[in-house]
Amino acid sequence: MNRCLTVFVGFLLTCAGWAQNSPAQPPLTVIRAGSVIDGVSNTVRRNLIITIRGNKISDVSDAGLAIIPEGATVIDLSQATVLPGLIDAHTHIFLQGEVPSEGGYDIQLLKYPLAFRAARATVSARRALEQGFTTIRDMETEGAGYGDVGIKMAIERGYIPGPRIFASTRAISTTGGYPLEGYAPEIEVPKGVQIVDGPVAARKAAREQLDHGADWIKVYMTHRSWMGKNGELVSQPTLTVEELRAIVDETHGWGKKVACHAYGGEGLQRALDGGCDSIEHGLELSDAQIAQMLKQGTWLCPTLSVYYGDWSPADTIEGQRDRKRASDHGESFRKAHKAGVKIAFGTDIGGIPWTEPIAQEFPRMVELGMTPMEAIQSATSRAAELLDRKGQLGVIAPGAYADLVAIAGDPIENVKLLENVAFVMKDGKVFRNDLASKK
Repeated sequence: MNRCLTVFVGFLLTCAGWAQNSPAQPPLTVIRAGSVIDGVSNTVRRNLIITIRGNKISDVSDAGLAIIPEGATVIDLSQATVLPGLIDAHTHIFLQGEVPSEGGYDIQLLKYPLAFRAARATVSARRALEQGFTTIRDMETEGAGYGDVGIKMAIERGYIPGPRIFASTRAISTTGGYPLEGYAPEIEVPKGVQIVDGPVAARKAAREQLDHGADWIKVYMTHRSWMGKNGELVSQPTLTVEELRAIVDETHGWGKKVACHAYGGEGLQRALDGGCDSIEHGLELSDAQIAQMLKQGTWLCPTLSVYYGDWSPADTIEGQRDRKRASDHGESFRKAHKAGVKIAFGTDIGGIPWTEPIAQEFPRMVELGMTPMEAIQSATSRAAELLDRKGQLGVIAPGAYADLVAIAGDPIENVKLLENVAFVMKDGKVFRNDLASKK
């Protein structure tokens, strides 16, 4: 009898030990959502309960049927529209608008220490998150080396606030294909990208960047643009098809993708023939190139708004070029959208000062033919698909990361309201809350 009692007491003590050593349950959060745009559906859903365990959405159900678990933190967004965290697929956190009066592009590489640029990039990352962009694809550091990888690490480890970052590090172009330019030939000046010439050097550069943490490889397939003798827009091609194919082959071998900056013409055609995964900008897309993009599944990240500001005077050659770029770009976007090309939201913010609203791109897309819902999807589920995060980002659904934003009002009626995000949750943690009450 004593032996049985001893065994029983030992069993109880063991169970108590298991209870003490068992992992803590993730926090439980419930959001009462008045209206929900889930990133995938073409309709707005009303009066939902979004249940979050830790950093993942566990359930989305009708408010009238849902049972709120005891002990859950309840956030009341019943008077707001809730959306997935927004995704900007083309940013530059190491650029600050290139204001000519402050030295333009060149001063950043010639006079600003990397630590200074990294500090400013930290502010840019925070601004993205404040505006509801919980994920960004940063499209190169403009001479700041692997600084985007460092900022990404600091965010992931909780040292600074910011969005999820898909980094493309240094980017790649050719001799004569990127600034700094115009200096005395006997002076070696830094370049804003990694310069390569030939397929071997191109492959090596891709390997270096991937080895140092690049999530994407960015390649410049065109450089400057100007007005041709017949009034057409002309863009200087850079890498050859063979050079690009070496980069694409190497990058795809690592299970990653290649984004190609390409305005139009021969450089854009080489980008498609070389197998790029996304065309960045695409100012001038021919019907044949659109057909090739559809066949190959190539994405377009148009970045419209950046081409509508800072125009030179209309009576100058530069001013004519600026206006031609905008008009051709708008027409190319319309044609690509109508044809069914896969389009992801991107802004080139950084080329635009970070003090401006990132969401200014939404009304521009709507003006050029997208519905408000299509524009929102381009910055949610569609952008997530580009990033190979379908079902994980850009949606409000069970299993997705708990990245959520909310606004007052209906963005389907007025897409410009997305410039006024007032609630931001990233990874299940509230970063900004100017709307909701918490219980």
